[in-house]
Amino acid sequence: MGQRTVLVTAHIGRENALRSARFVADRLTAAGIAVRTLAGEFSSPGAHEVPASAAAAEGAELVIVLGGDGSLLRAAEFSRPAAVPLIGVNLGHVGFLAEAEPDGLADLVERVVAREYAVEERMTIDVTVRRNGTGIASTWALNEATVEKAARERVIEVIIEIDGHPLSRWGGDGVVCSTPTGSTAYAFSAGGPVVWPEVEALLMVPISAHALFAPPMVVSPQSVLAVELIVASETSGAVLWCDGRRKVDLPPGARVEVRRGALPVLLARLQAPDSRGGGFTDRLVAKFGLPVTGWRGRTWEDAGKHA
Repeated sequence: MGQRTVLVTAHIGRENALRSARFVADRLTAAGIAVRTLAGEFSSPGAHEVPASAAAAEGAELVIVLGGDGSLLRAAEFSRPAAVPLIGVNLGHVGFLAEAEPDGLADLVERVVAREYAVEERMTIDVTVRRNGTGIASTWALNEATVEKAARERVIEVIIEIDGHPLSRWGGDGVVCSTPTGSTAYAFSAGGPVVWPEVEALLMVPISAHALFAPPMVVSPQSVLAVELIVASETSGAVLWCDGRRKVDLPPGARVEVRRGALPVLLARLQAPDSRGGGFTDRLVAKFGLPVTGWRGRTWEDAGKHA
């Protein structure tokens, strides 16, 4: 068995992220694990710098990301093709995808060294842009693909389609097509439902739609969603954003198709996924600061044990 290798990446705009990344890299090196870093991010004695490319994570056991959810989404761009799990340390605001907080760095390293983590798959979406039937762009997303207006003062007019059948037409700010993972991101802000990550589904959430029928919708993961821009409408330009990172300018009449992604993103968790969704429930409470004071739980079961 060859030497274990871990790629460590950090948000270079945050000094605390770089300090934390050096700490993690040094601890891993001391434990006999080979460390890779991305060129231009930070240096650590014994670490090997690699270009920030699709090959950066190939052959690694894990990618440890120090930053916010944006940093993790960036790291997914090279962990996904290599089928290498990501584990995030939240140094941002909400950090919904992260597994650890800054005060848990030492414990995180110990758990990684001891291989005390589980890996779960997160569904992605593949996105194709067509014009007059011809594909003009293709990309993917872990959270969401958003068709939205390019100018603040105007609206875009769209027809939405599910599985080859038109469903409705409206003017508005845009449409979010999301995975369950993305249900707590942009889709949530647009009024969509929170979907537990083990649920396999696709979400379509209108953004400020002017229509009688424009509810958030949850459909089968085998479905194909499509958003068509009306050709002869007095609207401003539109853009496609995937995870807020990859942008495609959409010409009039463009069609955006969204389907389940061929490759998932792998996330490492320090605790095995809870089949009843308990881990995700606790994450919602912690990340959103939800009020649960006064909860008594299943007290009748405890009473029965002592009867």
